[in-house]
Formats: sequence, C-alpha cells, structure tokens
Amino acid sequence: MTDIFAGIRNALTGTLALLIPIAQYYFNEDGKAIRPVITMCLAKAINSHLDQKSPVIAENQRKVCQILEMIHIAGLYHDDVIDKAESRRNKPSVNCIWGVKKPILAGDFVLGRTMRITAEINNEDIAILLKTTIDHIVIGEIMQLGSGKTQEERFAHYVEKTFKKTASLLAHSCQAVAPLSGSDSTLQTMAFQIGRQLGMAFQLVDDVLDFSATSAQLGKPAAVDMSQGLANAPVLFAAQMFPQLNVMIDRHFQEPGDVETAFRLILRSDGLQRTKVLATQYCDEAITQLAQLSPSPYQQFLFTLTNKILNRLR
Repeated sequence: MTDIFAGIRNALTGTLALLIPIAQYYFNEDGKAIRPVITMCLAKAINSHLDQKSPVIAENQRKVCQILEMIHIAGLYHDDVIDKAESRRNKPSVNCIWGVKKPILAGDFVLGRTMRITAEINNEDIAILLKTTIDHIVIGEIMQLGSGKTQEERFAHYVEKTFKKTASLLAHSCQAVAPLSGSDSTLQTMAFQIGRQLGMAFQLVDDVLDFSATSAQLGKPAAVDMSQGLANAPVLFAAQMFPQLNVMIDRHFQEPGDVETAFRLILRSDGLQRTKVLATQYCDEAITQLAQLSPSPYQQFLFTLTNKILNRLR
C-alpha cells in the first residue's frame, strides 16, 4: 500500500503550502487501510482469473484505490469537526491541531482532487460508480440522524444506513475495478457483493469493539456511538431482550445515566454475540463469492484477510 499512499500524498501537492500538511495529515500507514487493501487484492485476483496482464489496467485499478481512500478520509475530516473529536489513529485529530474551518476546507480539497484522478481514468462507468458512493455516504450520514419507530424498522434502518454510510464505498470500489479488467456483468456484480459483505462485516465488528476494545486498540475513544446518541447493532439486539433500552434509543441517550445504564444492559444481553454471528455470516458469504474466482495468491490473501476481520473480535 506504500505506493498508493505515496500517490495520494503526491496528488495533494501543487497547492497552497498551508493546505498541504492538513490535507496529507491522515494519509500515512498508521491507519488500517483495509479498503484499498481489499480493493487492490480483489483487482489482482480478478486480473488473474481473466489472465489480464495489462499494466495500464493495473495502474487505473490502483487509481481507483487511491480515490476510494481519499473519499473515505475526506469524510473523516468532516466527521472529526462535527464530533469535536480529540484523537484519530492514536494521534490528535485534525480539528485539535487546525481548528474547524481549515480541516473542513482540506476535506473538500481532498474530495476535489479525487475528481482529477477519476478524469485520468477516463471511464464514464467508473465515474458514475464513484459518484454513487459519495451520494450514499451523504444519505447515510443523514439517515444516522434518525431511526425507525419499531424494533423491526430500527434494524432495517440500521442495515440500510450502514450500507450507505460505510459499506457502499467498498462495494462500489470493488465493482469499479472489475470492468477495468474486462469483467462481464456477472463478475462485476460478484465484486460488488464481496465489497458489500466485507464492508458490512467490518462495521459490525467495529460495533462490537466499541463496547469491548480499549481506546488504544480502536485508535479513537471507546463507547463513542452511544455518547453521540447512536444505537448500533449490539444496542438494537440488546433492546429485544431489555425493552427499556427503546426509550433511551428514542431520546438518543441524552438523559443523565442513559449511556451507563445502556452499557450495563448490553453487556448482560446477547447483543454482542448476535452481532458477532451476523458479522460471521457476512464474511462467510464473501468467502463463498471469492471461491468462484480461479485460485491465485490474491484470492488466498483475501480469504486470510476475511478471517482477520473476524479475528479482531478475539
């Protein structure tokens, strides 16, 4: 991934000297980089499957990975300002160093530079897919501000929100590298599903870790979702066992003691275990799809990476 991050940092030069260090701040090897790793490995696995060896195609697939990570990080700049975050990836968050306005503008700048790289690929279908991811991220953020009225509506709302806000970026990026290889519509759909399933699984694992990991493990404060008024999968599962959680969900955990009480109930419930089971189901579905590709080192690495997503829970 070193060349991808180096390419991103290079793409964020050629502008005001004041803007460069802000725009480049999160683009290093400190992060998980799980999205570009999955996307690039899937691209190589598909290339192997189709016996595609064109260096031009490989370079355009690498650019898709750069765009993917840039869209993701641009959102983090805005998230950290909105959430008044104090840390990200075990270092001070961008807003703690540069305040409010500069990080927001830096995020806009990063997003703007993705358009330049997209133009270099010069493929209308790829441009549409990447545009769709930005639409979905915005819709997902808006959906996060609300929820359904019943337990069933809440969980359906959570799944759709999680796809749009989180998994859509990986799903559409995985889909985008496929046509560059000359994949047919069936293979492109399979690539989309692999990205969707792994993206959903990764978020579900994050939901569990929000209750069980330390701040150092997460690279951000633990138990942050409820403190921001959000009900993630373990909360929603726990509410089926402890209905009193529904009242707290409705008021976004704003009353004194709500977060602490909800936390204790979630640990007493089967919410964490059911979330782990759901994450495992998504990973199993991804493995089933990956198994349809021809054997290659990249396919094997994706099998290993899928297991590592779940191993974060152990």
